[in-house]
Amino acid sequence: MKILVTGATGNIGRMVVNHLVDLGADDIRALSNHPERTSFPSQVEVVKGYLKRPSSLPPAFEGVDRMYLAPTLETVTEVVDLARQAGIGQIVDLSGDENTNWHPVAQAVEKSGVGWTHLWTGEFMENSTDWAEQIRATGGVREPYPESGNAPIAMDDIARVAAAILVGEGHLGKTYTLTGPETITRAQRLQYLADAIGRELTFVTVPPEELIAALEPAMGDYAGYFVNGLAARVDDPQLATGTVAELTGRATTFAEWATANADLFR
Repeated sequence: MKILVTGATGNIGRMVVNHLVDLGADDIRALSNHPERTSFPSQVEVVKGYLKRPSSLPPAFEGVDRMYLAPTLETVTEVVDLARQAGIGQIVDLSGDENTNWHPVAQAVEKSGVGWTHLWTGEFMENSTDWAEQIRATGGVREPYPESGNAPIAMDDIARVAAAILVGEGHLGKTYTLTGPETITRAQRLQYLADAIGRELTFVTVPPEELIAALEPAMGDYAGYFVNGLAARVDDPQLATGTVAELTGRATTFAEWATANADLFR
């Protein structure tokens, strides 16, 4: 069974390749826009191609049975149509529900006629690195909603789930909502980071307008949407699911992630 991983040099895609190798998959193809810059295990076939350049994809799709699809909104309809034409039997896509920007990926995959499995995720634990510069410089974080709660997930857990589905059976037509194993507040997240780096950190509560202004240079109009989302999760926190552990046997806690990545915040 030939498995294709698109976005194979991206953060999650590369992890998917690694987990497929660990699971013993012996016919792995990795899609990369710059194969000459890659370094994969010897059993991985690396092919040149780019999801945003659909004309480059037919050779990569040839002979593929199952595919991990990295989210690319601009060309997803063309990409999945090419997958159907190539006879790919299953697409495991990273997308999101109707409340996210990534839902069109799931919709396009379903409309393609190819067998599908959706992976819907919320915030990544890795997003916490947005705090790193502030923590290093000031010993704290300035945000408006310390009690805002969600269940962030480690990228590696998403990749382990994708790999398990790609080599497994019984997942066609299923949607898996993936979160971390626990719901934590913004203040608790900061405390986990403090414990990991061995330094007292302070959560400074500020008006929401201050955070929006700080985020706008990088996030534009999305800054207000993001801060409004933090506010909504004070009284309606995201609930954790047990799906990652059910599918792979374990799930990474934020405390574990913080310990593993402590040097980023020192």
